Amino acid sequence: MQTPRQLCPNGASYRARTLAVYGPAVERVIGAMRAHVSEPLALEEMAEIAALSPFHFHRIFRAITGIPPGEFLAVLRLDAAKRLLLTTSLRVTDVCFDLGYASLGTFASRFKQLVGLSPLQLRQLADEVAAPSPEGVSNRRHGAREPGASGGICGTIARPGAPTAGPIFVGLFPRPIPQGRPVACMTLTAPGPFQLGPSPDGHYYLLAAALPWSPSALTYLLPDAGLLAGGAERPVLVGGGRAAGGPLELTLRSRRATDPPMLGVFPPLLATRAAAGVLKAV
Repeated sequence: MQTPRQLCPNGASYRARTLAVYGPAVERVIGAMRAHVSEPLALEEMAEIAALSPFHFHRIFRAITGIPPGEFLAVLRLDAAKRLLLTTSLRVTDVCFDLGYASLGTFASRFKQLVGLSPLQLRQLADEVAAPSPEGVSNRRHGAREPGASGGICGTIARPGAPTAGPIFVGLFPRPIPQGRPVACMTLTAPGPFQLGPSPDGHYYLLAAALPWSPSALTYLLPDAGLLAGGAERPVLVGGGRAAGGPLELTLRSRRATDPPMLGVFPPLLATRAAAGVLKAV
């Protein structure tokens, strides 16, 4: 089995150097993606915008964002779909075709896979669920996706500088972006130690997000203003239900333009009676 160092040989220092040198070029491409989110954009076109060869651009883009450019564009497109579903009265069919999808079935299937809810479930959840409160969060562990695994994953979340006032979500994901349902997760009310529920053995990414307290559930369904993000420096190998290498450390920071959107639904919104009714009814 590979170690975390073998899986990510150059670590955070390589990513930081790459971001410093090539960050502006990657940001130009992401700006073009956002401006034409409903249109196809070939790798060669992206590389031309970045003024790099296609091979070099693909490698640099993935090193900075964590995912390939084509996948980043697909995530932006689904994030745009979330926003249209939650802020307009457009029909799901209209959202689908306005964003360039050729098939409603493909759109609905992909949306549920990466967001964790169907388009209709997301809309109903926005209508019925309340925003999380400090009392409701209270360092709540949301458990693992697969019961029966033993052990757990622990670590610490730090926030240098200004204190964080709002719920902090930390979760274990199969991919290096927060999409779909996490394997295990919990929500904290302040930076500090965390311990996730037991997790199946495998190769994961530990990611964290913090948002300000808000009376509106839309703040958490469309996390944007005030969102802080963080992640473990290397992929997490779980064996025997525990992370290799001992406790993990995450540092919250302001989001960068090169960070992929947070597609998955903020777990505290799903851990309510209203959400259970939505998921059962739709």
